[in-house]
Amino acid sequence: MNTLAAPAQQATDGDTGTALRFITCGSVDDGKSTLIGRLLVDSKAVLQDQLAGVQRGGSADLALLTDGLSAEREQGITIDVAYRYFSTARRKFIIGDAPGHEQYTRNMVTAASSADAAVVLVDATKLPWASEPPADARPGALLPQTRRHALLAHLLRVQSIVFAVNKLDAVQDPAGAFERIGAALQAFAGAAGVQVAAIVPVSALEGWNVAERRDGWCGYQGPTLLELLESLPVTAPDDAVPFAFPVQWVEKFSSSADTSRGRRVFWGRVASGQVLPGQAVEILPGGQTATVAQVLDHARTPRNVGAGRSAGIVLDREVDVSRGDWLLAPGAVQPASELHATIAWLDDEPLVAGRVYWALQGHRWVKAKVQRVTSRLDIGTLAAEPAERLEANAIGEVVLALQQPLAVLPFAQSRSLGALVLVDTATHRTAGAVLARAG
Repeated sequence: MNTLAAPAQQATDGDTGTALRFITCGSVDDGKSTLIGRLLVDSKAVLQDQLAGVQRGGSADLALLTDGLSAEREQGITIDVAYRYFSTARRKFIIGDAPGHEQYTRNMVTAASSADAAVVLVDATKLPWASEPPADARPGALLPQTRRHALLAHLLRVQSIVFAVNKLDAVQDPAGAFERIGAALQAFAGAAGVQVAAIVPVSALEGWNVAERRDGWCGYQGPTLLELLESLPVTAPDDAVPFAFPVQWVEKFSSSADTSRGRRVFWGRVASGQVLPGQAVEILPGGQTATVAQVLDHARTPRNVGAGRSAGIVLDREVDVSRGDWLLAPGAVQPASELHATIAWLDDEPLVAGRVYWALQGHRWVKAKVQRVTSRLDIGTLAAEPAERLEANAIGEVVLALQQPLAVLPFAQSRSLGALVLVDTATHRTAGAVLARAG
């Protein structure tokens, strides 16, 4: 079968010199923690005493290298997102091991929101139709969490999505199983509009096609999973989007040896575009305008700063700016009080019209009222169904009324200006991930 379903843009030399942030996700017990443990061991990122500490019955339980919470070790599941770091001769990596249990989907969303790539594991032993062709010759159904996690990664604009078909060493006909599972994944991805970087057969337990190649196994002749990860591109910053800057901290009196002349310095991370001296900015929500007098980088060195990097901005005059405000290119974004959005609902309490939540964009908090729930995505059929409420872990379309206008662009255009988080006003739990779309 074709090993690259829809090849991702190849990494440039600059990409491979940059750390790749990726997550492993999928259904529970698909082997995510074991896969990460295998990557750590085979890349020589684990010390001998660490490896000795996870010995169970004469062999190493690689999943224990990432399951750090006592509850995770007791139950044999991943609950929180575990981050691990390793490197090869070609690249550095930051891995997020996302939990597979449906009740911890919010943790997976958190990890995916900052990831460059997602490795979605598929357990071949859990799909009975993978062992022998179905009678009607159609691909069988994938597990709900496999579909949900792939959809969430796609919605969150994770640039590269890789399917790793695991535990093929435990089925009778691994080549046939890989072909049928691959066809099912291709059909699902095509229907959902998910661009797939690759579909790779692996055995995390044995290490086959993870870091070491097993030529011809399952009819696969492509790169190992690690070789593939070494070539994937990192997420490009929003340089093409007009300048936007969420103020995180206001330094009242600068003690640095710069030319601020005692004016306040506004610190944060440039969300989009670029900031340079002489540039006009508009303050939201105040509406005042000013000119950038000076730009400092994270080391307080005067220089221009682009999207994704920390900066300190000094304006040419004193204006009312505080934490949570935005500095924007004048007229580039029209503040909106009504928001049409796709939402991944993460709270145990269902989302219904009329409820009020805190909405967080950048560092700004405003009240948001649910005007209506318009539809819910059926994970099985991928059809949008009419709905009046969203249960936990559902994906749907909603309309929100904001107490104060926010500078919002569609998430497809800007990850920073198009993403919000809903927080329950009573429990302070993260309730939903909001992705703005065009009204």
